[in-house]
Amino acid sequence: MKKIKLMSLVSILALSYSCKEVKKEAKDATDEMEETMQEIKEEVSEEVIKFTMEPKSDSKVTGEVTFTGAEGKVKMVANLTGLTEGEHAIHIHEKADCSSADGKSTGGHWNPTFQDHGKWGVAEGYHRGDIGNFTADASGNATVQFETDEWCIGCDDMTKNIVGKAVIVHQGVDDFVSQPSGDAGARVSCTGIIK
Repeated sequence: MKKIKLMSLVSILALSYSCKEVKKEAKDATDEMEETMQEIKEEVSEEVIKFTMEPKSDSKVTGEVTFTGAEGKVKMVANLTGLTEGEHAIHIHEKADCSSADGKSTGGHWNPTFQDHGKWGVAEGYHRGDIGNFTADASGNATVQFETDEWCIGCDDMTKNIVGKAVIVHQGVDDFVSQPSGDAGARVSCTGIIK
């Protein structure tokens, strides 16, 4: 009888130890899986917003603008059609309101740091919305690419957050000198950046 009790006790202890090992292994596997998921989430923490440009000022300028935020930078890619051949200006304006026929409902250039208008990156200062000029081909098509760490998508820093702003394409060229907007002419296409 003592042998049976002793064997039962040994079996119970072995089973108990085995269950603890299984639980520990399961917890280790779960922890490892959570760490891997977090790493993947951090790697894929790309934020993308995409908008369609609409014609303004009786133009036919349309296109698509994509903003991608990753690793502390925002990249803008604008694919545009319906332009006249040659150089045009593109800016971010202060309000995501494209309701007026001339695009002026977007207000002035986005300038949260209260600088003079100028060419992006110059020591004298520039607006956060001063993207610059680009060239349309003979068919009226253009692609604009721009990347900066001075913008963010939906962050708490209002001097960097592009949400609630608008992208404006101008008929003319930004001279980077005239205040407050570079004398770039009519606003021929608009999209509001609303997340």
